Amino acid sequence: MDRFMQSRSESSASFAAAGAQLAALFVNATAAGRDFLNQQELTSLLSSGPIPLVTEPQLPNLVPFGELQICLNNTREFGLVISAGSGGLDRELDAGNFKWGRVAVHAVVELTDAHDFLTQFKRTLAYQKLTITANRRAHAVPDEQLTQCFKFLLELAGTSAPSIPGSRHTLTGLTLNVEQDDDRLVVRGAECTFGNQQAARLGRPIHKIDKLIHPGSIGIIGVSASNMNFGRIILHNLLGSGYSKDKLTIIRAGETEIDGVRCVESLRALSGKLDLLIVAVAASAVYELVDEIIDTDAVESVMLIPGGLGETQNSKEPAAGLADRINANHCRPGGGPIFLGANCLGVVSHPGSYDSWFIPLERLPKPPKKPQRNSVMLSQSGAFMITRLSQNPWLDPRYMLALGNQTDLTHGDLLRFFAEQPEIDTIGIYIEGFKDRDGLDFAIAVRAAVKNGKQVVVYKSGKTSPGASSVMGHTASIAGDTALFVSVLRQAGAMVAEDISTFDDLLYIAGALHHKTVGKRRGAISGAGCESVGIADSIDSDNFSMEMGTLEPATIRRVEDILIAKKLQALVEVRNPIDINPGADDETHLQITEAFVQDPNIDAVVVGLDPTAPSVRALVESTLRPGFDIQDPKSTVYLMPPIVLRNGKPIIGIIDGGSLYDAMAARLMDQGVCIFRNCARGTKALVRYIEVRMYADNINHRNR
Repeated sequence: MDRFMQSRSESSASFAAAGAQLAALFVNATAAGRDFLNQQELTSLLSSGPIPLVTEPQLPNLVPFGELQICLNNTREFGLVISAGSGGLDRELDAGNFKWGRVAVHAVVELTDAHDFLTQFKRTLAYQKLTITANRRAHAVPDEQLTQCFKFLLELAGTSAPSIPGSRHTLTGLTLNVEQDDDRLVVRGAECTFGNQQAARLGRPIHKIDKLIHPGSIGIIGVSASNMNFGRIILHNLLGSGYSKDKLTIIRAGETEIDGVRCVESLRALSGKLDLLIVAVAASAVYELVDEIIDTDAVESVMLIPGGLGETQNSKEPAAGLADRINANHCRPGGGPIFLGANCLGVVSHPGSYDSWFIPLERLPKPPKKPQRNSVMLSQSGAFMITRLSQNPWLDPRYMLALGNQTDLTHGDLLRFFAEQPEIDTIGIYIEGFKDRDGLDFAIAVRAAVKNGKQVVVYKSGKTSPGASSVMGHTASIAGDTALFVSVLRQAGAMVAEDISTFDDLLYIAGALHHKTVGKRRGAISGAGCESVGIADSIDSDNFSMEMGTLEPATIRRVEDILIAKKLQALVEVRNPIDINPGADDETHLQITEAFVQDPNIDAVVVGLDPTAPSVRALVESTLRPGFDIQDPKSTVYLMPPIVLRNGKPIIGIIDGGSLYDAMAARLMDQGVCIFRNCARGTKALVRYIEVRMYADNINHRNR
């Protein structure tokens, strides 16, 4: 094993030489008319690596632990991705039989190193098999050899990635099928393919997104003078959200004003450059109009509302041509205008004082639910944002942008912009699919956001074949591989939700707890025994587990004193979790909550607020006990917010009850208290949140 313990400097020099060798092998293979390396070339390449390629029919000490597969693959969305996990049947069974990340893990090569990737790999079944096999044979687990192998592949990736300028060839795939030979790993088979470099899209001038969300002037094309069409609804929403008429211009020939807003004949008739132009015309008119927008250079940013641009078979080719013309415009001095959409619901910008959605305000009011709006929601689907906000007004984003078809601006562009905005703490994103290589930009932007202290919550649709087909018909997106998506973005630092409800919960809890200090040890309190047990039981996610904290003696005495004062000492045993009996009133719940949260062995508290208990002031109005309701200054609605505010650890309240208790929940949530309506959702969200927050802390610690 000594040869695998060489210094990092020696291995780095050796691996860099292997990268140069790989480029030379690509040239030789191309001259021979091949886009792959043959057996001799693979043997030569891997001879400088930490895991040798062996071709003997049978090795006498081969350990049948199962095949391990380690790969580099050039993916459409993420560029070069390093992967490691089970091979053979286990890999084929991955999608239907194992939790995410148990069979294989993936990371974009730009965001990982050998030691970090080994940490990810240790979660897999393949690594667990390696460990068991090594222990049975009294050998060391081959962590150092794995680390050197990952380092070797990452060095190769660094010399042959699609993003390297001036390179003739790019690696498309390198697969190593690995077995264990006594106390070392050996490659039993390998494949390597390559291709020609492909031209990338030009970079978008994303600084102009500031003009899009804080426009000093807005123009609209497509406003009817006689009917309430989409353009006119947008006009009414702009005015209704407080945007000044003096800053609005309607581009419509033959009219001087509509609804008190001045009109001009054309873009060329504008007196100055617009910060934002909203296009609400038929799809067929967009192609010519975009050429005019680019030629006149009359606007900084454009919002394309129309659908039908790339979602149907007949529109794909002309929509692709439109995207090419918009992309070419970015090579001009100043970068030309940026385009949001098409098939775009629009933007809500509270700081920009405008709402350009074509949903009437009476159908989706947007009252403030936070003292300071500190989140943003980005969504490929406008309907996703509408339904989320309608059902969960406490998400209350500062900005909401619908991307639609990503004809120009992409998920990666918008996330990269908002990752740098100091007023944003939390970013929620709905994705149907990435443009080519935008997944890489997006993953890098996730990492940048995390390093800037932000939290990114992502939900991706199109996980099944029918779902992927629907995605393609909706916003002309390619859904991509879900397991790859989840693994890459989790490694980058995102909270990845498996369904819409989980997205809601994670985005909500991230916003509520962003400024709290987190840790793994939980306290659980409830007057309902089943609920306190349920809170204690829900401590695991796929790859992470919280634990129940051990109360200090001083905390136990403090809680005992509370119970004595409330005459509950004979009914309650002080422990964690604690069942404080249905006879406990609001004050009992909250005094014990504060005692728990101030214990140094507790990092977060989940408290069941027991709204149905007769001693809790949970009703809007009590007919049995007049005044014993949420208006009472002794109610949870009054007592809990100051406790949450003055303590730096997370406190999650559970109000498990029907519509009678909606008002209690709403009043607490309006005051910034994190409330869930059952313990299963609340505790699951907390575990997932704590997992990602602690991982983000590790990322930032490594980068100090």
